[in-house]
Amino acid sequence: MAQVYERTDRRMRRPMPDEATIAEPGRTDGRAGTVFRVLGALSVLVVGAVHLEQYFAVHFQVVPIIGPLFALNFAGATLIGLGLLLPTGRLRVLFALGAIGLAATSFVFLFVSEQQPLFGFQDHGYRPAIVIALAAEAVTVVSLGAYLGARTRRP
Repeated sequence: MAQVYERTDRRMRRPMPDEATIAEPGRTDGRAGTVFRVLGALSVLVVGAVHLEQYFAVHFQVVPIIGPLFALNFAGATLIGLGLLLPTGRLRVLFALGAIGLAATSFVFLFVSEQQPLFGFQDHGYRPAIVIALAAEAVTVVSLGAYLGARTRRP
């Protein structure tokens, strides 16, 4: 194996011609990145599913402003989650950032609505759906944050 040195003095292994791969280096997420990305995609889909369930089962569709926001949360989470699962290449970073933003915003808005009215609506208590949504939002932020970190650490 040939060894090359970079300015950082880290040893980098460069493949010999007979070991060269067909894929361009840096074009895949790597194993850890793929796990974090898929976990983040699934958790953001759960966030959207909980909002859709609450929209219909708890009748949030009749609450002005909040109802349409729940429907938009479902639509956005579905598009972002699918975008993270499909082979979208460089757009995955944007989808990951969008998922983090959607999850963090949902998380913050729930806590605000617990303390004071938000768009004229105040929530109370932690129903199982709220606990599931909070857990899924936290998993989304952490896993996709790790995914973005894994992408930036790769050589």
